[in-house]
Amino acid sequence: MKLMPVPLSKILIQDSFWSKHTELVEKVMIPRQWTIMNDQDPCVESSHCLENFKIAAGRKKGEFYGAVFQDTDIAKWLEAVGYSLAVHKNEELEQTADEVIELIAEAQQPDGYLDTYFMIKAPDQKWKNLCEGHELYTAGHMMEAAAAYYEGTGKRRFLDCTRKLADLICDTFGREEGKIHGYPGHQEIELGLIRLSLATGEKKYMDQAKYFLDIRGAGENYFLLERQRPEYISLFPEFADYDPAYSQSHKPVREQETAEGHAVRAVYMYSAMADIADTYQDKEMLEACRRLWKNIVTKRMYVTGGIGSSGFLERFTTDYDLPNDCNYSETCASIGMAMFGLRMANITRESQYADIAELQLYNTILAGAALDGQSFFYVNPLEVCPQNCMPHTSRSHVKAVRQKWFGVACCPPNVARTLASLGKYIYGIGEREIYMHLYISNEAHISFGSGDITLITESEMPWNGKARIRVLGVQSRILLALRIPEYAENCRIYADGVEIHPDIQTGYAKIYLEKDMELNLLFDMRVRFLRANRNVSFNTGKTAVKRGPVVYCFEEADNGKNLSSIYLFTDYTVQEHYADKLGGIVELEIPGKKMKNHTEHLYEEYTPDFEDIVCKAVPYAYWNNRGIGEMAVWMHTVMF
Repeated sequence: MKLMPVPLSKILIQDSFWSKHTELVEKVMIPRQWTIMNDQDPCVESSHCLENFKIAAGRKKGEFYGAVFQDTDIAKWLEAVGYSLAVHKNEELEQTADEVIELIAEAQQPDGYLDTYFMIKAPDQKWKNLCEGHELYTAGHMMEAAAAYYEGTGKRRFLDCTRKLADLICDTFGREEGKIHGYPGHQEIELGLIRLSLATGEKKYMDQAKYFLDIRGAGENYFLLERQRPEYISLFPEFADYDPAYSQSHKPVREQETAEGHAVRAVYMYSAMADIADTYQDKEMLEACRRLWKNIVTKRMYVTGGIGSSGFLERFTTDYDLPNDCNYSETCASIGMAMFGLRMANITRESQYADIAELQLYNTILAGAALDGQSFFYVNPLEVCPQNCMPHTSRSHVKAVRQKWFGVACCPPNVARTLASLGKYIYGIGEREIYMHLYISNEAHISFGSGDITLITESEMPWNGKARIRVLGVQSRILLALRIPEYAENCRIYADGVEIHPDIQTGYAKIYLEKDMELNLLFDMRVRFLRANRNVSFNTGKTAVKRGPVVYCFEEADNGKNLSSIYLFTDYTVQEHYADKLGGIVELEIPGKKMKNHTEHLYEEYTPDFEDIVCKAVPYAYWNNRGIGEMAVWMHTVMF
């Protein structure tokens, strides 16, 4: 059976690296996003999110404003609040959230329906546009938020609201005659129903999630049929020539072999598939998860963990199509990939999945928010030349600076809920077994039948490969499995000061404890110069720099303009040193050469003419925290 995370109320993160990011959620992100959702910030586009609920509840008169899925902004905000309250009690914040929940409950219709777009703007279109309408997507986020809020506070008001909504969905969709034989255009309801089932113990919600997966792509495509109906009203002009692969409905989910379509929809679905595969012991579904995972990480993922290379329709394209300066790599997609990785790690107990979840967290997910928590990236390119990011071009979606907010603001609250729930990623707990996926300083209290165990971890990650783990309260034999990261070299493990050599299976060092013990994990993390598969034509003759789980980049702030004219030596010694800038980092200094430009001509006869330089590299996650400028991850290498 799948390993489970430690409840957030039982784990406290106190980490020199991560705490500065997680604390931003409570102190900055949640309050600021609340201000925006109340339309109290004149510097950003109006959200109208809460206004929509007030109109739907009859408290105000007015028209719906925003995207068809605008409700999900407040849902993800409430989810982040739930996780935050599980860790740090805050009476004022809880009262505010309770008031929002009462508003949502007041807006909910008697039959359980809850979606302000269709309640206010298009009441005659309910469930008639599953392809584009996002009703089930919105419902899923409401359910996830309700489960999180119940976990954080023990209050059932929101949970009961979403149960009423879930009951309506179960009564509306299914194989039975008289029900809609459809499924969501944007997958999320599956995850929401699964979370609701786990929170309430109600099996029919899990069964409904399974139904949505089982029927997807089976037989004649539901969306193509739906779009032919006279009552169908299109919401997005870009879907005029609808391709079922965009929504992963081109074939049954168990038969899918490659990651296709909208990247966020895909990884949300794959996460749900993993949960369902485990719950129902569906080997075919799990094999599909393995197959789709492999396709992504070996052929369709950026070195930073970003996925979804196309700026058009935010989608996967083809194998090895990984351009750097016009890629999309939506922050939400990396969050979904980390969710998928965590589930697969907990199901399979294989470290390869936790390796990628870690990669996502330290790179693309962190890049999604500025160091002050007040601005955000929706898109995460690997190369930026600010003047080229022009409207109505192939790079129009690329921003050279983080934005205060977005008209479609799915990413900022998604970052908030992810960082607020970081504790769920550290451990996987089974019957008498503890798997440590991530080395983050924390204190965790784990309940087993024979009593409670306390784990106190002191980690120096990601800058040093050192972790000290104290296990207290051991009364009977337990398994502690320590993940050996793929980048760890010369790994040593000490138990009470004595080096041990435990079996390493599927990337975890398995240590059986029968008493309290102090373990020390030590490994080297050298700077590695990476090259891309030769089929990634964009990176031929180039290298990316990685140290441990951290991918580095080069910024104009350190290296001047024209980063594309820089060539790195990959066989010279790299200087590593701790620097106070950017909140404290390990900065790299790499010898290289820079091409001189002697003419103003657009083209001239080639003559090799270079100057010696020393380049500085900083973590990719922290780029654009020092003003607008060029940035590049992949750099030319000296080949002469």
